[in-house]
Amino acid sequence: MNICVYCGSSNGNNSNILKKSQAFGRLLAERGHNLVYGGSSLGIMGTIADSVMLNGGEVIGVIPENLFSKEVAHTGITRLITVKDMHQRKSHMAELSDAFVAFPGGFGTMEELFEIITWNQIGLINKPVTIMNIDGFYDHLITMIDHSVDVGFIKDKNRQIVQVAETLEQCLEFCEQN
Repeated sequence: MNICVYCGSSNGNNSNILKKSQAFGRLLAERGHNLVYGGSSLGIMGTIADSVMLNGGEVIGVIPENLFSKEVAHTGITRLITVKDMHQRKSHMAELSDAFVAFPGGFGTMEELFEIITWNQIGLINKPVTIMNIDGFYDHLITMIDHSVDVGFIKDKNRQIVQVAETLEQCLEFCEQN
């Protein structure tokens, strides 16, 4: 199974997120899953990729040409795919992946998360989407999503597209439900 992880290209300032990223990479490899991600060697992205590789797993990175040097493309992974732009990156990652996980990250991570939720909503894909809520990182976002349901902007059935995991094991279980 190819699991796409959206996450930050920086480490953030919560060391537990970095530790959980390493543990998740190890867990992916131990369970025989491959990582699909944004192709960077930096931050949470690089941490998860390195952990998968160190534990004998396979890693596929997809990076746009203009970010190849800017994000310091990870050349120590199984396969690095260079694409023209961000649109091709997201499309290619979606094609390669069987499930999607959002680890902590910034605007790019959230944009990728919402796009893949929307693709499920409109029927372009039908693949599991999980928010990995480490130390409550996504609590406010989850509250906003639930509020959007309460006020009628998101249908209950569409809210069910995205699941929220509090543990790494639960996250992988949600991914494996496909």
